Amino acid sequence: MIYDIIGDIHGHADKLIGLLEKLGYTRQKNAKNQTYYIPPKNHKAMFIGDLIDRGTQELTTLQIVFTMIDEGVAQAVMGNHEYNAIAFATLNESCEKSNYLRPHTKSRQKQHQAFLDEVPWQSAEHHYWLERFYQLPLWIETEHACFVHACWDTDNMEILRPYLTDKNCITPEGMQATGQKNTPAYEALERVLKGVETPLPKGVVIVDKSGIERRRVRVKWWLDNLQNRRIHEIAKVPSEDTKALARLPEDIRVSIDFQLNTNKPIFIGHYWFTGQPQPLTEQVISIDYSAGKGGFLTCYQFDTDNPLPLSADNFVHLFANAHHANADPIIKNEYFYKVPYSRFPHYRQGLFSISQSLFVEYHYHLIKMLWNVKNTTNHEFDNLPNSALVQAHLQNQ
Repeated sequence: MIYDIIGDIHGHADKLIGLLEKLGYTRQKNAKNQTYYIPPKNHKAMFIGDLIDRGTQELTTLQIVFTMIDEGVAQAVMGNHEYNAIAFATLNESCEKSNYLRPHTKSRQKQHQAFLDEVPWQSAEHHYWLERFYQLPLWIETEHACFVHACWDTDNMEILRPYLTDKNCITPEGMQATGQKNTPAYEALERVLKGVETPLPKGVVIVDKSGIERRRVRVKWWLDNLQNRRIHEIAKVPSEDTKALARLPEDIRVSIDFQLNTNKPIFIGHYWFTGQPQPLTEQVISIDYSAGKGGFLTCYQFDTDNPLPLSADNFVHLFANAHHANADPIIKNEYFYKVPYSRFPHYRQGLFSISQSLFVEYHYHLIKMLWNVKNTTNHEFDNLPNSALVQAHLQNQ
């Protein structure tokens, strides 16, 4: 069995369709006349959570994923965005005043707006999709691997078990328990769906790109030996906040109470990686390469017959603008997907190590060329802007 493990989609159905087609999935109608994607023989899709928010194709994304689940050709775990959608719509039963488990502040309303633009608040459709989110397990463990959105923390998973079904799906009672801050259930849910964080020393803050002061940072829990480590070594901040992290004093050290209790490969999303996909360690793979921020929708193909070693060669991803609403569908499918990887196979392997600005400019011109010229030639490829730099790089691969 090969699991096609797909990262955070965030409402970008065009990227999902493109990636599924690239992986060899084909469209088929089910008994309800719904279109879904069927995998190649001996393959199964595994979605690692965060199906929604940010993108403009929320409903299409959900329909694709859940129809595949219903047809038995895919599985999925819950991401923090699916959990947050439920919490945003669930009254907090411990409050005397009418309030929600996830308060309706302006910033949170903004976070949920893309989903609510397509699924109107408290509509029948809204209730339907919240019920579907309840059906997503917080984690899946098979004979060969572990799948969770943010962190495989078995100690905190045990704390959550009383609030879950036998399939590790959260219950309404579990939502109430995990929605109460400063409780063991709340902290356990945070660990599993949002990762490990550490407080910064008193008086020390990171000011992010939005000007918000952060007194806690996510850490790279997958690293060995998290005791007495420099914060610069183990902090995991978004790429746009790395300069803010660099301004912290060099001598800040922290110790993290965390230990992996499995030898199985672990697959996660959540962390907004960029650049060329690589295993985080010999045991841990992240499949989130920032599809929700203009990056790549990424898949790791995990073969249960040959599970180890985890290898960068098993990543497959779709470039950021692979689908476009105004693109000619024939050109889009025939030339964007087939030409770069068959006629120019080095395109996939080499461009990630070029500076980001060059990559974006080159990518733009390549898409423009492929969408508008049906008989692409190597001569036209050679005459792309900045081609001298690109070709010099490719010759060194």
